[in-house]
Amino acid sequence: MSLGYSPCPNDTFIFYALVHGRIETDGLSFKEQLADVEALNQKALGGQLDVTKISFHAYCRLRDEYVLLRSGAALGKGCGPLLVGREPMDPSDLPDRLKKMKIAIPGGLTTASLLLLLYGPGQRGNTIPMIFSDIMPAVKEGRADAGLVIHEGRFTFENYGLHCLLDLGQWWERETGRPIPLGGIIAKRALGEKTIKSVQAAIRESILYSIENPDEARAYIRGHAQELEDKVIQSHIGLYVNDHTLWLGDDGERAIEELFRRAAEAGLSKTSSKPIFI
Repeated sequence: MSLGYSPCPNDTFIFYALVHGRIETDGLSFKEQLADVEALNQKALGGQLDVTKISFHAYCRLRDEYVLLRSGAALGKGCGPLLVGREPMDPSDLPDRLKKMKIAIPGGLTTASLLLLLYGPGQRGNTIPMIFSDIMPAVKEGRADAGLVIHEGRFTFENYGLHCLLDLGQWWERETGRPIPLGGIIAKRALGEKTIKSVQAAIRESILYSIENPDEARAYIRGHAQELEDKVIQSHIGLYVNDHTLWLGDDGERAIEELFRRAAEAGLSKTSSKPIFI
């Protein structure tokens, strides 16, 4: 079956064992497609992938066709997207200044973009979608006033001479008391419950394999990473692969439900229904 995930270190860490035949998969086989998370969102909207990484924002539109797995998610504390700019800014000035800023975002269906809209309603007309790896150069070069940074950019934005204007993860945690839900793994309902549960179990085993054999996956992870410094790669994996990645748990599920509720109340989601877990 087709399997989509991003080239980011947390995803290649998660899926290394699964796609390299290191674990039992209950007879299932996978053909992986690595792509930027917004590209994966669009592929899922077109029904092109059987199993894929997805932004939780995009999943708001996909719950009728896909179910959400409890393993493989990017969710936690202290790992939210950052709004960065060329000059520091007084936090009290930010809400008003957001309305006048051109903000580079990593795609309109990313959870990062949804969080920015929840923080500052009315920003739709001021955003410039682009591949996440292009955001920091665009801000540095003045093609955007600010940028919404995800993935490895959390650890490297200062290398571009940029300043953190807003940590949307901290804002979410203060507002809700929940971990921040960024992305998860979904599977087509048409696969059937038995197959989907086998996929879920295989993903969990793949994560455990990489945790137990961290050196084995290193070359694969480095081969796809945007930032090649070992310290950045390890920091990325350490932040985004955690207990919620192995299994969402009650707190993780409640966090996702809270995101859905807030998106619906703000008119940013086509459904007010809860996410569907397998």
